[in-house]
Amino acid sequence: MPDTAPPQLLHLVIGGEVSDLDGTTFKDLSKVETVGLFPNYATAYQAWKARAQQTVDNAHMRYFIVHVHRLLDPGLDSKTGQ
Repeated sequence: MPDTAPPQLLHLVIGGEVSDLDGTTFKDLSKVETVGLFPNYATAYQAWKARAQQTVDNAHMRYFIVHVHRLLDPGLDSKTGQ
């Protein structure tokens, strides 16, 4: 990877029906949808927004962006300023 390439900041978009509107507990883990894995927040946000808008009629459907890069390297954000 060239030195000029931006760091890969992986983000995972997942979603499904939650049991409580104020919570993050999924009603059925076997039905949690993996929307995809994305190389940066901007593309993850686009995917999150598109999928969330498709399910707007069901208030219990929630989608989340998981900052995978923070799990893999907790100090990465402070190194890159992201």
